[in-house]
Amino acid sequence: MKTILMKSVTVIGLVLGLITAAVLPASAITGGQPDGEAHPNVGLILFYAPDGRFRCTGALVSPTVILTAAHCTADTVGKTLVTFESVIAEEPPAPFPIAANPAEGYTADELAAAGYLSGTAHAHPDYSDFTDLANWNDVGVVVLDRPAKGIRPAEIAPQDYLDRFAQPKLNSTIFRSVGYGTEVRKADSGPQQPTPMSYPLIRRYADEPGQKLTPQILQVNGNEHDTRGTGGTCFGDSGGPTFHGGYVVTVTSYGYTQNCRYLDGLQRVDIEVVQNWLVTFGVSVG
Repeated sequence: MKTILMKSVTVIGLVLGLITAAVLPASAITGGQPDGEAHPNVGLILFYAPDGRFRCTGALVSPTVILTAAHCTADTVGKTLVTFESVIAEEPPAPFPIAANPAEGYTADELAAAGYLSGTAHAHPDYSDFTDLANWNDVGVVVLDRPAKGIRPAEIAPQDYLDRFAQPKLNSTIFRSVGYGTEVRKADSGPQQPTPMSYPLIRRYADEPGQKLTPQILQVNGNEHDTRGTGGTCFGDSGGPTFHGGYVVTVTSYGYTQNCRYLDGLQRVDIEVVQNWLVTFGVSVG
């Protein structure tokens, strides 16, 4: 079963929950390392949808455009909150504002008053909502209301960049995923089964070896016990970038298990159907 790694955020207490579906959207880095300022152009996005408030990850790819996943943008109501802080909260509660009218989502004025950037979400028009692997297109953008200052945008890989990593080369190629997802670890008390933990809420990265490549998806091994890498994505990492060769090559789309210790599915952004769409937002590709 696939797992979408988007993180729901309840209004009361900012408790972070998991969304489970036929495909599970991705969320947080399992294993890996705190990012610090290694990837300052990777940010957290927070938004309301009809069924709650959610967080994902995205990458600044122009002064006014955040690249993320379609499942992090398709159902957004109101504005999307954006922050590039590396450390959001070491422990609860997180400092995010609550919309005056959750049914209508955030307003630009609310987010500006709270000190956050705001933007408008757009999902790829051919996003299949996890129903058609040949036309997955799980990519979206948040167009900022004002440019992000002092942050150098990430570069998107040239078209078909990943095609050069056909097997057996793919298995020896390491990709770096970045996100604000939950960390999987043993609890401080009680049952010691490794479990996704909502805090600390920080930006992290993990190195993942390639496993499979399709025309739409890069699949990588996200198990932190794989000695070739350092971990993988989990709940909250959805939409976060994966880097190779200095380029953004994918955004995090889904995982296969609830404990985030198996394979990760990453939506390619080096393909024509994605790049042609990004150009319409003024994003440079290749």
